[in-house]
Amino acid sequence: MSQELTVVILAAGLGTRMQSKKAKVLHHAGGDTLLNQIIRAALRVAPAERIVAVVGHQAEQVRQSVHVPGIRFAEQTEQKGTGHAVLCARNAIGRTDGRLLILNGDGPLLRAQTLRNLLDHRHDLAAGGTIVTTRLSDPTGYGRIVRNERGLVEAIVEQKAASPKQLEIEEINPGLYCFDAKLFWQYAGEITPDNSAKEYYLTDMVGILARHGHAVAPLLVPDETELLGINTRIELALADKILRARKAQELMLKGVTIENPESVTIDVEVEIGADSVVEANVQLRGNTRIGSECRIGTGSVLRDCTVGDNARILPYVIAENSSIGAESFVGPFARLRLDAEIAEGAHIGNFVELKKTKLGKGSKANHLAYLGDSNIGAGTNIGAGTITCNYDGQKKHPTNIGDGVFVGTNSTLVAPLTIADGAYVAAGSVITKNVEQDALAVGRAYQVDKPGWAKKRRNLAQEKK
Repeated sequence: MSQELTVVILAAGLGTRMQSKKAKVLHHAGGDTLLNQIIRAALRVAPAERIVAVVGHQAEQVRQSVHVPGIRFAEQTEQKGTGHAVLCARNAIGRTDGRLLILNGDGPLLRAQTLRNLLDHRHDLAAGGTIVTTRLSDPTGYGRIVRNERGLVEAIVEQKAASPKQLEIEEINPGLYCFDAKLFWQYAGEITPDNSAKEYYLTDMVGILARHGHAVAPLLVPDETELLGINTRIELALADKILRARKAQELMLKGVTIENPESVTIDVEVEIGADSVVEANVQLRGNTRIGSECRIGTGSVLRDCTVGDNARILPYVIAENSSIGAESFVGPFARLRLDAEIAEGAHIGNFVELKKTKLGKGSKANHLAYLGDSNIGAGTNIGAGTITCNYDGQKKHPTNIGDGVFVGTNSTLVAPLTIADGAYVAAGSVITKNVEQDALAVGRAYQVDKPGWAKKRRNLAQEKK
């Protein structure tokens, strides 16, 4: 990581071909925005305070989308081309020495190693810097790399300005540059809008430097997919697929078993411990953290969750912003949301929903329950069909259940309510008052039997026919 390096990321474009109201760099691939993906690569070669993102369309939303502190911003209020965008970053950059690395904000597939190779690339005759190039079998639409007899870049010729012979060149410019910063700023004023679009093209800088005797060297990158710029939803989907395949490969190399890598969706920030198993069709989103020796069942979706070591998530669990303790069991078909907390060794079974609820160590809610705005102690059993009535139509109320409590099947707990340690709630009860420690609470209506009533009713109905 070089303190002498400044990174400028061009992120001001509208992205009209995306057919979207959102700025292009706000679209997601691999679990993060296009801009954050390229920032992630840039951070491997430069500190955050040496990275400047040039924003324009929906500038404030783009700023807010960047979650790395220290990144600086410059604004391009008028869309006058890539060269103009870099010039707009001049004040934010501050210093003019060292090297200037310029990246596109819509290139999420760029690897950090390629940036390192670009920075390490040296050529005795190339004082101006280095640019990345690649070869395409169909280079239509890209600027062509024109080399001189020494193999250095003489110019970058845009498609519209290229001669028939230049159009046959397969080596193209994907838009990644590393310039000598002092030379760049010395001659940047020579970039002019002398083209059909009346824009300031950054590509002109290569020819300008060459004219002043400061040649630019090419760095050919064989894998053109890494340099893919996102212009359409089709390319966005392709980038997403590639990024997720990379993430799955990274995790498997660290000791995670993924049973069907092509079927899973794992975001870039997700972490999983060694010897954990991810079954098919799992989605792990956001900042989810999974410990070691866990198992995540088929079809489960976890977003911004923490899962402790040796936990078992059975199939089709949906969880968001929740924590699941070590040695616990959740599912199948359970839902956890809004800061649900499951302590070590607890069990959440099928068709159980927790919302803003803490379930203590070793406690169980194994079947068909809704527990909302609740604080449940250790070693407590919540019977099937139990619900906390936490909403009175205007506000939510808490339910507090102590340690070692037994709540019988089909109980209705009307909040606000406290059930103290060791209490027992009889099955089928509606509980509206606090229950003291070690007490039995029964909240049932008395059963009344009327002999023969059903037979009389059937006979009466038959007479009316």
